[in-house]
Amino acid sequence: MDFETITLKKEEHIAVITLNRPERMNAVNLQLEQELVAALDDVARDDEVRAVVITGAGRAFCSGADVGSLSGGGSEGGLTGTAEGMRRYLRSGFQKVTLSLQKMDKPTIAMVNGPAVGAGCDFAFACDMRVGSPNTRFRNGFVRIGLVPGAGGTWLYTRLMGLGRGLEFLFTGDFLDAEQAERIGVLNKLVPAEELEAEAMGLARKIAKGPPIAIQLSKMQAYKALEVDLEPVLANHGFTADALASELAEIDALARDGLVLREGLKITMPEENRSFVRITASVFDTYLKSAEKKHSVAV
Repeated sequence: MDFETITLKKEEHIAVITLNRPERMNAVNLQLEQELVAALDDVARDDEVRAVVITGAGRAFCSGADVGSLSGGGSEGGLTGTAEGMRRYLRSGFQKVTLSLQKMDKPTIAMVNGPAVGAGCDFAFACDMRVGSPNTRFRNGFVRIGLVPGAGGTWLYTRLMGLGRGLEFLFTGDFLDAEQAERIGVLNKLVPAEELEAEAMGLARKIAKGPPIAIQLSKMQAYKALEVDLEPVLANHGFTADALASELAEIDALARDGLVLREGLKITMPEENRSFVRITASVFDTYLKSAEKKHSVAV
C-alpha cells in the first residue's frame, strides 16, 4: 500500500512509522487514520519486525484530531454524526490505533519529538515505551472541548502516572512537560533534541537483537499482570511442560514460526555461561516435545 500521510520504513528488524502532516502538526484526518491502521496491521503481521517506533514529522508528534476535516461525517460517523455513528467511527479509527499499539506482541516505542495532544497523547501513551526531548509535551486536549478521551486515555493515564496524577491530567487538561514526564515515569528517557532519534533507535536495536519470543511473551504477561493477581501470573511461569505448553496455547502463532526459547538463550548468554544453556535446554526439551505433540507443530 502506498501511503501519503505517513511513512513506513523497515530495516534491521525495526519498523519506523512517521506521521507525515507536518504543516498540520500531524493532526489526524481520515486518511492518516486509515493509513496508520493499515501500517500497524502490516507491521503486526510481518515476522521480520521485532520492534516498532512511531514518531512525527516536523515539530510535533501529533496534535490530535484534525477537527475541521473530521466534522463532516454526517449521520454515518465522523465527529458530528449520531451517537452510534460516532461510536463506530471511533472504534474503527482512533481506538483501533490505540489497541493495535498496546496489543501488538512486538515492543512499541514512541519517539516523541514534540507536543502530543489529545489522540496524539493517547497514541504515545499506548506504546510500551516513550523517548523524549525538552520539546516533548503531553496534554489531554479532550477536556478542553468538553469531551471524554476517545482513544483510551481514561485507561492509560492512571496506569502510567498513578491514580492521583492521572486524574489531575484527565480533569485539568494541563500540559505535562518533558522533565516532569521523565520524573514520574511517563518518559523512559529524556535526551537533547539532537540526540532523540539516535536514542530511540538505539533502544529499538537493542530490543530487536534480543530473543523475540521471550520478549513477546514478556510483553503479553506484563499487560496481563495489570488485570490479575500475582498468584496466577506466577503459576503461568512454572518451569513444567504442562505450564509452558498451556502458555504456548495462547501464542500458537509464535510456535509455528519455529522460534524457540532455547535459541533465545543462546543469543543472549555469554560463552562462559553456556553451561546454563545446556542445563536449561533440557527443561525446554521437555516443553518443546509436549508442545509439539499438543499443537502438532514442529518446533
